[in-house]
Amino acid sequence: MSDDLVLRGDAADEQLIEIVATPDYINPEPLGKVNLLVIGGGPAGLVAAAGAAGLGAKVALAERRMMGGDCLNFGCVPSKAMLASARAVGVVARGESYGLRVDETGCDFEAVMARVRAVRARLAPHDGLTRFLEMGIKVHLGSAQFTGPDEADVDGKPIRFHRALISTGAAPLLPDIPGLDDAAPLTSESLYTLTELPRRLAIIGAGPMGCEVAQAFSRFGSEVVVIEAADSPLGNADPDAAAVVRQALEEDGVTVMLGARIDQVTREGDLTRIQLQHGEASKTVACDTLLVAAGRRPVTGGLGLESAGVDFDPATGIETDDRLRTTNPRIYAAGDCTAKGGHTHVADAHARIVIRNALFRGRERWSGGAVPACTYTDPELAHVGLSHEAAGERGATTLTLPFDQVDRGVLDGADEGFARVHLDAGGRILGATCVGRGAGDLIALPALLMSQDMPLAALNETILPYPTRASAWKQLADQANRARLTPGRARLLRWWLKALIGGDRRRPGTGIEV
Repeated sequence: MSDDLVLRGDAADEQLIEIVATPDYINPEPLGKVNLLVIGGGPAGLVAAAGAAGLGAKVALAERRMMGGDCLNFGCVPSKAMLASARAVGVVARGESYGLRVDETGCDFEAVMARVRAVRARLAPHDGLTRFLEMGIKVHLGSAQFTGPDEADVDGKPIRFHRALISTGAAPLLPDIPGLDDAAPLTSESLYTLTELPRRLAIIGAGPMGCEVAQAFSRFGSEVVVIEAADSPLGNADPDAAAVVRQALEEDGVTVMLGARIDQVTREGDLTRIQLQHGEASKTVACDTLLVAAGRRPVTGGLGLESAGVDFDPATGIETDDRLRTTNPRIYAAGDCTAKGGHTHVADAHARIVIRNALFRGRERWSGGAVPACTYTDPELAHVGLSHEAAGERGATTLTLPFDQVDRGVLDGADEGFARVHLDAGGRILGATCVGRGAGDLIALPALLMSQDMPLAALNETILPYPTRASAWKQLADQANRARLTPGRARLLRWWLKALIGGDRRRPGTGIEV
């Protein structure tokens, strides 16, 4: 394990290392053939190993760096702990709008990062070595490499398997920019070793990570510039929703440079200079710290995939069918090392499919149709299903509700953003987007309806507590219901209601009294 992944000498990080990398651990001797060999101890691998072992399977697990993978050590856990501090700074800064008098604002960056590392260490035992040993899993801390279609070398020892799962995840992608390597930029894997707040921070990439870190560090007190080649932040996000996030970043002091092409990066002492083309102008951005958040690449190297007959592409990952089998039917792949990954919750779902298909001859298929995703900026942006563009191509009906029309949004002083659904002719959700406070939690409701093939109208019979932001979806269901009231139906209803109180009791167009 590289020393730049953790802060040596820090009590919390030393505790983390002991839990997830355990330096004095002695690997077990192989004990014959195993039901399942798992290569990679991130979310997909740990869920599969734990599930299989719990059902009585003989399981071996190999992890070459740190148990818990990217999510625990460099991704979801530390980033969301850091963003919690950034949200607190934002609330204090807006205190006057809530009638509060705040005499002093600012943050202790060293204390913020210390909390991040402490929270990570606190959650580590769930993914740690001890827990999985107690499940009866043969854990090997070291590299694994296939030596044949049903055998692998794990830390220098052979293991034969009935089935295997590759769950090696992904790693930060460094774009091919002249001088970038020499500038020694930070990535998601080294960001959380910082103890001093950069005075000037430049971020390459305006995807979810780039936007989250940009807003957080700007609130902490850094001057932040985000450089993005595309014309919009957050990739394929709903353009209206992405615009809300961009406005929030700029209001927090972040400079967002879209449509920018970087020509060269140079390092001069403690200063990094980024030469780029922005529009028709040549510009130079100077910073003390550079972070690359330009995406991730699947980890496929050094696994001996050729020896196992497993096809892969270094750019897109390991090839799998919809049952998550590779081109070797004995070997499955799950999570970010495949083209079907991208999120921790997807890796978890993949692992559950693999258990059923690999060990119990199941035929469960991965569709990926109702996978939610969230960017944890303030406000958050969450989405599930088809994009705005794709839904439009399908002829979907689109309904939008601004949060300034949701009582809880107004009461909380967080009425920016909106909830939006795209519906097919039968009222079922093809896609949904939510941008606003707590969007990551709010997207669960349309995701549930989609996964159960239920129409949005199902919410008309669902009682939700008042006041909550989740009622936005029910208000959209009411919109959809009102849209079904055609002029003809409206005339019939008016006649019926008039007839009830003694008006004309003849059915319209028939002369028949009712």
